[in-house]
Amino acid sequence: MDVILLEKVANVGNIGDRVTVRSGFGRNYLLPQGKATRATPENIARFEARRAEIERAAREHLASAEERAAALKDFRLVISAKAGTEGKLFGSVGTSDIAEACAAQGFKVERSEVRLPNGSLRVTGEHNVLLHLHADIDVPLTVAIVAEE
Repeated sequence: MDVILLEKVANVGNIGDRVTVRSGFGRNYLLPQGKATRATPENIARFEARRAEIERAAREHLASAEERAAALKDFRLVISAKAGTEGKLFGSVGTSDIAEACAAQGFKVERSEVRLPNGSLRVTGEHNVLLHLHADIDVPLTVAIVAEE
């Protein structure tokens, strides 16, 4: 399936690139998310007419992601959770818990932006988490989980 990318997609291409992707990836992800459009002659002409507008919006999105990354640079998140005597949590801390805790601290982070490389956090202590704010911007975040009293 030939598509024109409307925004940068990791491991696929940049804005305006005409790429061939598997039909399932295009039909189920790129097209419904608004990340691409089919590469028909009408869509190519429509994209070229709007190219400057789309690139300006992408630059603004990148600039806002860079501002958020600068604000989160030295931030350390502390989450309290119920834990047993050996430090194992009753349950786990996941992406939504981290996003909610960041929002409570005044940092707007979506659940989909939180990356947990080793899965949910299940023990107390400090853990490294990655915040994927933009296709080009990843911010490391230290999450400290402390046991509730």
